[in-house]
Amino acid sequence: MNRERRRDLMKICRFHTSRGFPKNVLILQLMSPFSNPAISFANVDDAAAITALLNSAYRGESSTKGWTTEAHLIAGDVRTDVPHLLLVMEQEGSVFLKFRDKQDVIIGCVNLQQHTQKIYLGMLSVSPQLQGGGVGKELLKAAEEFALSRGCKSIYMSVISQRTDIISWYRRHGYIDTGERKFFDEDGLTGKHLQPLQFMTMEKSITV
Repeated sequence: MNRERRRDLMKICRFHTSRGFPKNVLILQLMSPFSNPAISFANVDDAAAITALLNSAYRGESSTKGWTTEAHLIAGDVRTDVPHLLLVMEQEGSVFLKFRDKQDVIIGCVNLQQHTQKIYLGMLSVSPQLQGGGVGKELLKAAEEFALSRGCKSIYMSVISQRTDIISWYRRHGYIDTGERKFFDEDGLTGKHLQPLQFMTMEKSITV
């Protein structure tokens, strides 16, 4: 990048960060576009819409319209709330990707967090009525594009081990079981567990 282009980007960053747009997200937005134009970086203005999407995809009656529901494992209607989502958004190295339809409605999202040369992938969600249409697959692809742009070598995630259906889906997309397990503790926010739950760690190596 030449000096003039860098100066212009810094001016844009100062303007938008003064209005609450996270600087790290803005720089990535300007410099690392995704191959799918429907996917972009989310910001704090998207927090309410992303929270609603996450809750509808994982909790309560609405989630049962899709196959990613956890309603049979965890009671309640809340996967997260806006304050907690904002905390995740504001973590160092954390970004959210959003998938918008032609009406500019957010129908998919995923959280990516960089830890040295690995990316942690979480909160992958698609509107229940639209699951099975390829949105989730596109978000996984975008996650890999992001990871490569950051010089990372793998993507890993925590999946509830009882979720055999979604585990199979991740396996079809190249993720393997690392063998790591940890107990899934209730946290007072994300719902009461209807049975003992544990997380398994899955990981995928990525190359250009």
